This record gives sequence, structure tokens and C-alpha cells, in this order.
Amino acid sequence: QTAFLDGNPPDRLCQPIKEWVERKGGEVICSSPVMEISLNEEDGTVNCLKLANGTTVSADYYVSAVPVDVFKRLIPTQWSTLPYFRQLDELKGIPVINIQLWFDRKLNSIDGLCFSRSPLLSVYADMSNNCQEYASDERSMLELVFAPCSPEAGSPINWIAKPDSEIVDAAMKELERLFPEEIGPNAPPGRCAELLKSTVVRVPRSVYAATPGRNKYRPSQESPIGNFVMAGDYATQKYLGSMEGAVLSGKLAAEVICDKAMGRANQNGLKEVHSSVLAGDLSERAPVGIVGTSPVSYGGGQQGSFDNP
Repeated sequence: QTAFLDGNPPDRLCQPIKEWVERKGGEVICSSPVMEISLNEEDGTVNCLKLANGTTVSADYYVSAVPVDVFKRLIPTQWSTLPYFRQLDELKGIPVINIQLWFDRKLNSIDGLCFSRSPLLSVYADMSNNCQEYASDERSMLELVFAPCSPEAGSPINWIAKPDSEIVDAAMKELERLFPEEIGPNAPPGRCAELLKSTVVRVPRSVYAATPGRNKYRPSQESPIGNFVMAGDYATQKYLGSMEGAVLSGKLAAEVICDKAMGRANQNGLKEVHSSVLAGDLSERAPVGIVGTSPVSYGGGQQGSFDNP
């Protein structure tokens, strides 16, 4: 069973969460990302977070929920020798492309998420059926995940570097196979759906690559740092990298904080680091830091061209 938001995530997911936090007396600071995790020298715990706007944030506990590739750029030098953090070298986000296609008529599609037999389109959904914001009985809007889209993810073609037009053309060719009676030259006269517009969103570093053996390197939510807790979909939980995994990881991270506040042991505890990490290079590293200010720099997606940090 699948479910969709009834609108775009910023309005229907993020804004209600922000309002809930504010009703409880909290504050959500936007457009000012974390630039540095500042530590207490004596024990390596977090002293404060330094933000891009020049301010600092101090708290009882700190939770990271950023993508793994972003977090690795922020790991303080003092933490870099700890196996718990060094194991993250084995987790790397892979490129993904999201495509939205608007058609001039309604396709014979289902109300739900479809896993595709196409080698290019992993999943897709007709948002005119699934999402209230795009609901229509006359025209379809397909949202598709174009993946794998780079050699490191298993594609023979580096699609993420291709122009939007080539990506859309390739997607349409695949849709001709999935909807032969409605899309493409083989569709009966008068029934062929025409593409009205499209958007292409590239995510150079999306969920971590779930290649064989990666699971043993996923960190526990509890960390060896007393006031630091790890969240994010790549932290240990029963799902792979996904929105569902991110939600579950956040729940487990919250349980760690509650247990710490109550002075009790967490039932999952600190996960043992694999022996291959312990036997590897644990020399000090200075944090690389965040390069750029675009959504891509912080693990997001972006339309148009960009420099991949």
C-alpha cells in the first residue's frame, strides 16, 4: 500500500512541521545552514553549531539528519579518527534524476506508485490520480525517477550530464514501451498523448548506493559522542535509503534522546563498527566543508545546469 502527499512537500509536509515546532515554543531557522560543528576540546562533545549567517546554536543534544555525503564534509578533525565516523567513507550517495511530464490527455494509469520494467525508469506515478494538487480527469502528469543515471550507479551512459532534452527524449522512448496504446507512433490515431511540458531535476548525491556489503557500515543512531545523535536514512534501520527510512531513523534518534534525558540505556545502543574499518587508516582529517550555496551543495536537487561540488 502506498500513499502520497496531497500537494507539494514544502507546503504539505515541511510547513505543518514548522508550525508544530513553533507552537511548542521552538524555532525553525531557514536559509542558514550549518557550516561547522564546534567541539569542546576536553571531551569532544558538541559545543555549538556555527551557521552560515554568522550566529551559533547551542543545545543539550544535537541531531544530524543531513545526507551522508554532506555530513562527511562537516566531520570535525577530532571526530575523524573515531571508527564510528570513519565507517561513513563506505557509504556514498548516487545520482538520481526526477522528471515531471505533463500530457494533453488522460493516460490509462493506476492510482499508485508503479515499479517499471524499463532499464531507465525505476518508478513512476500519475500524479493526476495520486495527488490532489495535480488532480485531473482530463490530463495526466507523470512523475518519474530516472535511474540508474550514471556509470557509478550502473548505467552505461552518464545521463546526469546530458541536456534536459536528451533526458526527456529517452524517458519518452521508454514510455512508448510502457504505454504503447497511448504514447508514441504505434498509438492508434486520435489516441496518442502529446507532451505539453516537462521539468528535469538532477540530484547528484541522492540516497546511498545500496551495493552488497554496505549495511554493515551504517551507523547506529547512538554515537560515541555524548550529546550527538545520528539520524538520516543511511543510519541503521530496517529500510534502505528512502523517505520511509528517514522517518524511521528520525524516530529511533528521538528515542535515543529520550533515553539519555531519562538516564536509561537505549535498547539498540551503540552499534559495533566492522573490523575492516578498525584495521584501516584512522589518521586525522580536517573537514572539507560545504562548497557552494545551491541546493545541490546540501544534498538537494536542482533544475538546469550546476557545478557538482
